[in-house]
Amino acid sequence: MRAARVTTTDGPGAVTIDDVPEPVPGDGEVLVEVAAVGISFPDLLLSRGEYQVRPEPPFSLGVDVAGTVRSAPEGSDLAPGDRVAAVMPYGGAQELVSVGADGVFPLPDALTFVQGAALPMNYLTAHFALADRAGLREGETVLVHGAAGGVGTATLQVARGMGARSIAVVSTEAKGEVARRAGADEVVLVDGFRDAVKELTDGRGVDVVMDVVGGELMTDSLRSLAPLGRLLVVGFTDGAIPAVKVNRLLLNNIDVRGVGWGAYAMARPGFMRRQWEALLPMVEEGAIDPPIGATYPLEEVGRALQEMADRATLGKSVLVLGDFTRP
Repeated sequence: MRAARVTTTDGPGAVTIDDVPEPVPGDGEVLVEVAAVGISFPDLLLSRGEYQVRPEPPFSLGVDVAGTVRSAPEGSDLAPGDRVAAVMPYGGAQELVSVGADGVFPLPDALTFVQGAALPMNYLTAHFALADRAGLREGETVLVHGAAGGVGTATLQVARGMGARSIAVVSTEAKGEVARRAGADEVVLVDGFRDAVKELTDGRGVDVVMDVVGGELMTDSLRSLAPLGRLLVVGFTDGAIPAVKVNRLLLNNIDVRGVGWGAYAMARPGFMRRQWEALLPMVEEGAIDPPIGATYPLEEVGRALQEMADRATLGKSVLVLGDFTRP
């Protein structure tokens, strides 16, 4: 079978398409025929050897997949032919994957395979951030950095599903349109976002900041929080890890909270399934409708990763395998 493989950690241009043996599912694992693979920021980091999970090359990329069950363990709620989405630390960018049943989820009929591959990591991360780490309440306001990217658009939609107001922060007008289509209530440009937030909230500030960017935005993000506000540290797409002067937290009664969804969720059996069940009503009511930025054949995985590295992606990038153009 074909697989998108990292053989050397030299970045997107070094990813190769190789023929590899089909996986043999172990105890408790589901064998899935892969129709689509979501491209995530961890894939880019894995191609460079910069992710916190560091498998020894060669290995397949791919965190999010969608497809059809070929076989499932006895006692699971899955059966051959079921449409599913799945999430794993890596290894999904190949024609067949074997995944622990806890990381495989029924895919609603309303969603295509391409949309399904856009869901797991981004939306489960957004749900964990907002529900578990921020304790988001209905009527609160969420400021979302990197709002046109995969985690950003997921956060906008999960926030809407939880009854919150959202303010999207973007770097260009084109990305602003992506955020609006994803459901942002307000959109502001990153240059001068602090003043814009102050105006939009009548000087009060926001209750939650979702920050996947890091870098120089941290100080103004903290200053944009209302009393008892929470800043969620999700990632550092800017490349720089900022420092926090803790006196700011004391003076304004605000928090900085880390969001490490993968390490937390994958170590707790049943947690991801419960998250998925919480998201399904949001899919049914239309709050969650994953925006797809671009699709690529498997052979163009390097181009997809490079465009992510260049910050040229809008929404979720997805690799499409074979003839899986049907829903």
